[in-house]
Amino acid sequence: MNFQKRSGIKTLLLCGAMALAGSSAMAQDTLRIGAINPYSGPMALYGDEMTRGYQLAIDERNAKGGLLKRKVELLKGDASTPQQGIAAVDQLVSRDRVELFIGTYISAVSNAASDAALRNQKIYWDTNALAAELTERKLPNFIRSGPNSGNFAAMSVRLILESVAPALKKSPKDLTVWIEHEESISGKSIADAQHKLLEAAGVKVLGQGAHSPRATDLSDTVLRARRTNPDVWMQMGYVPDTNLLLKTAREQGFKPSAIVLTGTGDTFETLNALSAESLEGVFVVSYPRPDISESFGPGASAYLAAYRKAYQREPIAPQGMTAYTGMRILLETVEAAGSTDVAKVRAAAAKLDKANNSYPSGFGVKFDDNFQNTRAVPTVIQWQSGQQVTVFPSEARGPGITLKNIPRK
Repeated sequence: MNFQKRSGIKTLLLCGAMALAGSSAMAQDTLRIGAINPYSGPMALYGDEMTRGYQLAIDERNAKGGLLKRKVELLKGDASTPQQGIAAVDQLVSRDRVELFIGTYISAVSNAASDAALRNQKIYWDTNALAAELTERKLPNFIRSGPNSGNFAAMSVRLILESVAPALKKSPKDLTVWIEHEESISGKSIADAQHKLLEAAGVKVLGQGAHSPRATDLSDTVLRARRTNPDVWMQMGYVPDTNLLLKTAREQGFKPSAIVLTGTGDTFETLNALSAESLEGVFVVSYPRPDISESFGPGASAYLAAYRKAYQREPIAPQGMTAYTGMRILLETVEAAGSTDVAKVRAAAAKLDKANNSYPSGFGVKFDDNFQNTRAVPTVIQWQSGQQVTVFPSEARGPGITLKNIPRK
C-alpha cells in the first residue's frame, strides 16, 4: 500500500471518529424529556394539546440558553392504555435516552407509566392527571404540579354552595344532587370526594352512579338520575361519555336546574356534539383557561399570544395552559437541582414555595409530603351563547363577566 493510500485511509478514519464524537457530544448536549399521552385514538386531541403547552415552555427555556447548559428536547410516547404507557416509557429510555418523563391526560396511564419510570430510575412529573391515588402511592419518583381530584371536587362543591344554591333560592339542606361518574380511578375519586363534601355541607345526595367511559348507550344511566328529579346533576367523565350523557339527557327531556360537569365538556367537541342552546348555562369545572383575569393568572394573555403565534389557531382545550405551567415548574426545579437525578429533583421540589397566582394558570407551588402541589386549583366555566366563559371563582373572572341562566331555561 503506498503512502497516499495510507494517508487517505487515516483521513477517513479520523473523519469518522470525529463524526461519531460530534454525534455523541450532540446527544449529550440535549436534555430529553419524554411526554406520555394519547397521540392516537379518540383522546389524541387532548394529548396533542397538552404537548403544545409543554413545547411552548421548552421553546421559552431554549431561547434563554436551555437547561443545565443543554438544549431541551421533547419526545412523545403514545399511550392510551396502561400497557401502552409502560411500553412507551421503556422504549423512550432504551432507544432515545430520555432523562425525565412528563404527562398525562389519563390517570390510569400515569399510574402505570410512572411505575415503569421508577424501574428506570427516572422522575415522572405529572401535570394533568387527577386521580388522588397517584400521589397517595408515595412513589419516590412521582411529583404532580397540577391539581388532583380533591381540588376538582372541592371547586365543584364550592360552586354549588356559593353560587348555584343562592341562585335557586335554596339553602344547602334543601338542595338535592345526583352524582354520576365514569368508573375509572379518576372518575370514582372525584365523585367520592364530591359526595363526602356535599353531605358534610348538609346537601342531600340522591345517589351516585357509575358508567363505562366507552359505553355506547347510556339511556339507563340518565333515566336513573332523571327519576330522582335532582336540582343539580353532577357528572365526571371523559369527552365521549360526557357528550353521550348530555345528548341522551336532551333526548329524554331531562333538564335539571343546574348541570355541573367536571373535567371535560368545555371544548368545541361538546359544542359540535350538542348545540349552543342545549349547553346554555351548563357549568364545567376544569383547568384554567387563558380568559382568566391577569390578576388571577399573570401571563395568561401572553400565553395565549404565544400559542396563537406558534400554532396559528386558538387553543383547542384548557389542558394546554396547565401543561405549560407544569413544564415551566419542572424546568425551574431541574435548574434548582442542578441535575435530573431523582433524589436531587425531589429535594429541589420540596423546597419550592411560590405564592398562589404566580403562573398564567393562577397556580403557586408548594408540595406536600406526597409531592402533590397544594397551590394548584381548577376554575369553572359556564356555557354562554356557545362560548366558554370563566365565571368562578369570582376573582378569576374577566371584566364584565357574570353567571347566567340559573335555573337553566
